[in-house]
Amino acid sequence: MHDPSRRFDLTPHLRFNIESGDIWLNEQRMVLMHSDAMGMLRRELIHSVGLERAQGILLRMGFAAGQRDAELAKSLVKDGPLEDAFLLGPRLHTMQGLVQAETVRCTLDLASGDFDAEVHFHKSWEVQAHLRDQGSSHEPVCWHEVGYASGYTTAFMQRFIVFKECSCAATGDAHCSIVGKPAEDWQDPAYLRHFEPEQVTDELRLLQAEVQQLQAALGQQRVASPIIGASAPIRQAVGLLEKAATHRITVLLQGETGVGKEVFAQWLHRHSPRAEQAFIAVNCAAMPHELVESELFGVERGAYTGAQQSRAGRFERAHGGTLFLDEIGDLSLSAQAKLLRVLQTGTVERLGAETARQVDVRLVTATHVDLEQAVQAGRFRADLYYRLSAFPIHIPPLRERRSDIPLFVQCFIDKHCAANQKRVRGLSDRALQALQEHAWPGNVRELENMVERGVLLAPPGGDIEVEHLFAKPWRPSSDEAVIGTRGTLDAPPPEGPDEALLTRLLGEGLDLAALEDRLVALALQQSQGQLAQAARMLGLTRRQLSYRLKQPADIPVTAPTRP
Repeated sequence: MHDPSRRFDLTPHLRFNIESGDIWLNEQRMVLMHSDAMGMLRRELIHSVGLERAQGILLRMGFAAGQRDAELAKSLVKDGPLEDAFLLGPRLHTMQGLVQAETVRCTLDLASGDFDAEVHFHKSWEVQAHLRDQGSSHEPVCWHEVGYASGYTTAFMQRFIVFKECSCAATGDAHCSIVGKPAEDWQDPAYLRHFEPEQVTDELRLLQAEVQQLQAALGQQRVASPIIGASAPIRQAVGLLEKAATHRITVLLQGETGVGKEVFAQWLHRHSPRAEQAFIAVNCAAMPHELVESELFGVERGAYTGAQQSRAGRFERAHGGTLFLDEIGDLSLSAQAKLLRVLQTGTVERLGAETARQVDVRLVTATHVDLEQAVQAGRFRADLYYRLSAFPIHIPPLRERRSDIPLFVQCFIDKHCAANQKRVRGLSDRALQALQEHAWPGNVRELENMVERGVLLAPPGGDIEVEHLFAKPWRPSSDEAVIGTRGTLDAPPPEGPDEALLTRLLGEGLDLAALEDRLVALALQQSQGQLAQAARMLGLTRRQLSYRLKQPADIPVTAPTRP
């Protein structure tokens, strides 16, 4: 039988990075491991949870793998017919070394959802493992492989399709045979229950309720932290925040642009005795120098031209609470002198006022510049620096806490999916690798912007892939290899036409029209006469190829029928 999927070469999409230890199948990270190790896992599952529960776990594990490979097949075939993409399933299954899958019959109608198929398995790793560890069986044992076929087909048909193993080599049959059809056509509720996750939700809810009751009794309930991360550098910074939170000491937050200094300042305020009072944030770098003093300390009516009414400054508005001065290093020297006086006396004097006003403010400052160097350069007052740096806290840049990136990504995906009323599954493995390798000059702010872009560009319900995140083409940090024609690991082919080939053609006297005719003829030959497939191989539309052939696009081309 003709199989359109055989025209699609999967091997260039399987890449090996020996230096980093990564194996990629397109955007998915793969794992190459001994079948004996997989067999040991299977054996331990059977011994630990019993035969029936082990079957369910492996079947659901295969179901998830099949769904992921279905998305991979769709992305590989791109705009081609979904039927062609579906037929890649057995080849993907075989290429991964799990089983040799042979499609015996397959009737599918994606429009109506009708499906009926039979597939034979040869050289199943599960049969091999079961015979070695358990001996012959009275029941079929290809649980993971059956789950894979079910998940793969379900993802394409958009309805629950279930495969069931009707004969198995582990029971003495010549080969394993699986049959797939819609779940409702199987009159076997006990078998279908294997596809359902085990119901432990009620037990988890009870445990969660008990924990909450204990926390309430011990007075340990805390405000949910907006600070994301569990890496050692971030834990150290949060530990210092906790020590400073209950005291009035002035805190200086140091870190690069975009690390989230205001988030730390807000955390400090919410966990302080002033949490019920105002939190006032000021970006000193965003205000014109001539307005900084009036914004911070206030102004009396008539103090200067345009001051038509008296106005309280940020210090007065923060009375009883916390004042956060971001980018403190950008203050002018005159504003620094007045700020120092406020810290020394606890009073502010509005511009144009004759009397000072008492204020009770907890001051938190932040900067991305090295204030010690600014002091040495004469740009920052030394006496003010010593006042502000009583309790410095360094907030690490994102490149020093890469293990926190997945936590940030999930938070930002949830946020921007809700804002855009869109659902995506998450990052592809390749996209996560790209984020882990990025330098992050803009830190967390840059990461959020990138994830927002990914949410907008990713297909609904699909994965965020590398090209959705980066505006420019991304390349891995180390070279990768592909499987060559002889089964060896070779360097990946250059992107675009081979330079050496083009040079040789030009040297031989290139006849462009003849070359085009030969390429078209070769594409038609390899595509078995199917214009749509040949056009994709040539980077053309079907109509463009039809025009080159002097054949109207609406006249069908005779081609071998698909099974």
